[in-house]
Amino acid sequence: MSERHSMSGWIRAGIAGVLVVGAMIGGALMAATLTGRSVASDAAVGLAASRGTIPVSGVAPRLNTTLDGLPDLVDRVRGSVVTINVTTGASPGVRAGQGLGTGIVLDRQGDILTNYHVVDGADQITVKFSDGTLTRARVIGSDPGNDMAVIRVNLPESALSPAAFGNSDQVRLGEPVFAIGNPFSLEFTVTTGVVSGLNRQSGGQITGRPIRSVIQTDAVVNPGNSGGPLFNANGEVIGINSSIENPTGQAVWVGVGFAISSNTALRFIPDMIGGRPITHPQLGVSGVTLNELNAREAGISSTKGVYLTSISRSSAAEKAGLRAGATGSNTALGGGGDVITAVNGREVTSADQFSRIIDGYNVGDTVKLTVIRSDRTIDVSATLQEWTGR
Repeated sequence: MSERHSMSGWIRAGIAGVLVVGAMIGGALMAATLTGRSVASDAAVGLAASRGTIPVSGVAPRLNTTLDGLPDLVDRVRGSVVTINVTTGASPGVRAGQGLGTGIVLDRQGDILTNYHVVDGADQITVKFSDGTLTRARVIGSDPGNDMAVIRVNLPESALSPAAFGNSDQVRLGEPVFAIGNPFSLEFTVTTGVVSGLNRQSGGQITGRPIRSVIQTDAVVNPGNSGGPLFNANGEVIGINSSIENPTGQAVWVGVGFAISSNTALRFIPDMIGGRPITHPQLGVSGVTLNELNAREAGISSTKGVYLTSISRSSAAEKAGLRAGATGSNTALGGGGDVITAVNGREVTSADQFSRIIDGYNVGDTVKLTVIRSDRTIDVSATLQEWTGR
């Protein structure tokens, strides 16, 4: 199996020019100097826009299909991108670690979005703007489950250039994109590519919680790009670069990068800015997507939906009385399991899509699940619990 690796793994071991890659499953992209310490959906765009501070694009803007005029576009947006330097693990007699990431200016109050793994455990955060301005920052809110954090700087409004966010639900395969970041400490590096995949899943190395609705890109990203923007051809942020896929086990680019979708970010930015704790819902099931082949082999009449293969103890699913079937040899499906075909009337077409639907609710929400059990269709209500990793 391939691994998703840390772009945060580059280590300066005290000898100039000697770099060692330290990869982390789940994929941080932050460049780090270690001294014995490893550094670690369906969203409503209007939720963040209602604050009146975060620029959000209008409905269905005309999409540019090429990156013609890219130098002018980069000049226009680079002021919304910052370099983030982090000091970690400082203590008497112990040399502090140094880390590097990227951030996105959100508003004129000094709020900056980055990856949580960039600032996790930070003792000191320094932000550098494209004009050379240097200032300290502090963490004001975070969402470790989605690998996001908001830091704040104290600068005049005139010194801040907020990025415009696009609607990631409108992103299309093959759409041209570009990234600005700080790979290997090479500040404000620009790379280009296309959207090469949609609705991917990226494993979070902080909590282990899968991050849903992730955008895949072939725009080159490397250690130091963590927390930086993935722009569309209109200069709107459609993703936050966070991880890479590398089957060799090294945290370097081989062609597949992942960005947290802008709509996921916009959903949780207001709570992060407000310093409010963020939780994520969990039903507590595992399942497989039904199709004509596996359904026929298992003797299941339905050929659409998600067949439940396991249910976590004390989970929302167990309390709701959902049933899991056995899984035979060679992953063949056994009998006796429930098939979930809809959530609150929304059709379930695959296991991944089902997970994204559940992710769109909040802890404590009660959902009505349409279930096929022993060839009968029934409705089951489940109250979602907080994600615990079990």
